[in-house]
Parts: sequence; structure tokens; C-alpha cells
Amino acid sequence: MSTRSGIAALDAENASRLGHVIKLAEQALTSVKANALREFELTVPQYSAMVALSFVPGASGAQLARICAVTPQTMATVLANLETKGLIQRSPSSVHQKVLVTRLTRSGQALVRKADAKAKAIEDRLAEAFDPAERDHLTALLERAIDALTGANNA
Repeated sequence: MSTRSGIAALDAENASRLGHVIKLAEQALTSVKANALREFELTVPQYSAMVALSFVPGASGAQLARICAVTPQTMATVLANLETKGLIQRSPSSVHQKVLVTRLTRSGQALVRKADAKAKAIEDRLAEAFDPAERDHLTALLERAIDALTGANNA
């Protein structure tokens, strides 16, 4: 860590930290998506859960938390809010009565289609900032970063 102080020193320090730049990119993407999803009265975590349910109907809260990379407590809140809005329906699992499985309602299916079109347009805009080779390279680099942080060598 630098012995310099002040905003300029902080900016220089942050610029030298790859994690800071990755975080800024993630925050920018989340912010743009959040703004687009307001039209549908959805948060990014709610949207993410609904997209997951559109592919994995009948998922449990724990499964959705893992898929959406949030804590089980956060997912419980997300699901409670979606249920209150009538966008999902939860019922006991046929395999384990203490586990609730979740499905989109018809209105939830319709809303997630509309919301996903907006979110996909944002993802497309991001992708268009790179040519195909750059996208592939960026994806490979980000996957390597994930492996460096979570891989077996770091256990």
C-alpha cells in the first residue's frame, strides 16, 4: 500500500488494482440494468431469479440462490417480494415437504419476457463494444480471473 495520501493517490492506487476495475464494470452494468428494469417494477435480483425460473421451473430457494449468486437469505426476500406481486407461485416439493419449489405465474412469464428483452439489449450493447475476437479474449480473461480466485489451488 502506498504511503501517499489524498484523492490523487487513491485514484492511482485503485487504477493499479484489477479488482477495482472489474468492480466498476460490474457496477456500471448493474446500474444500467436496474434503470431499465424500473419500468417493470423489478430489481436486478428479482429479474435474475425470474430468468432462472424461466429455465429451471420448480427450483428451490437454495438452488436459485446458488444460480443467482446471492445468499439464501437474500433469495428468500426476493422470492417473498415476487410472490407478493403475483409473479411466482411456491408450493411444497413432492420429494421433500419442507422444501418449497417455485414457478413463474402466467403474469410472471409475460413480465420476464418483456424485462429480458430490455436486459438483453443492454447485454448486446456491451457486446457490440468489442469485436468477436475481443469478446472471446475478454471472456477467457474473466474466466481465468474467476479460476484464479476460486480455483482448487486456492483451497
